[in-house]
Amino acid sequence: MKDFLGEYQHSLDAKGRLIMPSDFRGPLAHGAVIGIGTHNCLVVYTPEEWVSAAEGIRELSRQGGDQLDAARAFFAGAREVTPDSQGRVPIALDQRTYAGLERDVIVSGAFSRIEIWDAARWNERREEGQATLSAATSLPGFGI
Repeated sequence: MKDFLGEYQHSLDAKGRLIMPSDFRGPLAHGAVIGIGTHNCLVVYTPEEWVSAAEGIRELSRQGGDQLDAARAFFAGAREVTPDSQGRVPIALDQRTYAGLERDVIVSGAFSRIEIWDAARWNERREEGQATLSAATSLPGFGI
């Protein structure tokens, strides 16, 4: 499995397609699933990682209530995609609306998945994360 790392600035084209960073294309060559994620970002899963995420959400949905509603939204907001020869993937209109994507986006590696953010929203989230790291004297699980 490939680890997805790094941050890349990209733009949606007039048809709502996104060119995936070249570093990420190999693991997505045979398809991927784009879904909605937390904090109004989109999440791109390899087929293998999708199975794992979907199983976790399915188990969570069995609790009913808010978890079931979140699972419904999660699965309804997911789309299978295959990058074209130029590495472009279509972003569905409902996904673009959910994530507030208009033109400028950030494609960010999140280890086992890829996240797609509105550039302004990403900058806010990244600054919050950097502030947390900067202020921490230790973070269990980070090895620091």
